[in-house]
Amino acid sequence: MTKKARSLAQKVAHLNPNLEFIEEASMLHDIGIFLTNAPKLGCFGYKAYVCHGYLGRELLDTEGLPRHALVCERHVGMGITYEEIQMNSLPLPLREMVPISLEETIICFADKFYSKSEHDLLHEKPMEKVREMIRGYGEDKLELFDEWSRLFPLP
Repeated sequence: MTKKARSLAQKVAHLNPNLEFIEEASMLHDIGIFLTNAPKLGCFGYKAYVCHGYLGRELLDTEGLPRHALVCERHVGMGITYEEIQMNSLPLPLREMVPISLEETIICFADKFYSKSEHDLLHEKPMEKVREMIRGYGEDKLELFDEWSRLFPLP
């Protein structure tokens, strides 16, 4: 996923993304996953998988990496709004968890191309499969994904 994020950042070099930060944060973005209960991924924690973002934020905040921590929290799904947390009774802190910076957006977008599956962690998913998955989050999320696809055109 780091390679994908770096490649996307290079496509928008004119926007001056911080490549070093993107590399670091993309390697750390899923750090909270081990605290979740996702046995198919080898994780036997105590929280729901959707919590891995804010759990990663807590870990990286304690390590003095606040910007990296925000990437953890804001990459889940296409970002999760305060309203979505409330409306769906998600087990998350009530706050906005959506990508804001260019670097957060790049990492969130790149992450959608890689499965969290016990059988296929390393292979990039094709655009149509990603769009199918995103559609499951809602048409508004698919519109955002398509907007990002125009910002970071893929071959």
